[in-house]
Amino acid sequence: MNAAHFHLLVNHFPVILPIVGSLVLLIGLLIKSEAVKRTGFLIFILGSISSIVAMTSGEGAEEVVENLVGVTENYIEAHEEAAELFAIFSYILGGISLLGFWASFTKKSYTNTISIITIIFAGVTLFFGQKAGTTGGEIRHTEIREETVQSDPGNLNNGETEDND
Repeated sequence: MNAAHFHLLVNHFPVILPIVGSLVLLIGLLIKSEAVKRTGFLIFILGSISSIVAMTSGEGAEEVVENLVGVTENYIEAHEEAAELFAIFSYILGGISLLGFWASFTKKSYTNTISIITIIFAGVTLFFGQKAGTTGGEIRHTEIREETVQSDPGNLNNGETEDND
């Protein structure tokens, strides 16, 4: 497994875990279960830690793909900037979740408030995660790039021309 493969393996966790954490935390709020809320907070913390892994593996992945045909520095740079911003939000989300986890264990009166703030902040974080994911995909997936010229829908013969004589 090379560095690019490892990066592709781990970079999904920082996006998936906040989605799962939001659902678990929301369920914990609805059923009024501190144990479920703590589980949600832990999932966000794991998501934040996985962001560290994804960020540190990105440089090695860049070294592997930067000389491949169709890969340009513009796409790598756009992804790197989007990923850095997403990582910052992910780290903050992890910090808020750590505070919420502590507040839940110490039975603070503001645990539900922190839970709601965490879910809202997770939504903001996921917005930036979507940007990081899309720009990462654009590095090798030309079909999702905005400037990709769409094929002619009338041409159903995979590039073959019809003989209309």
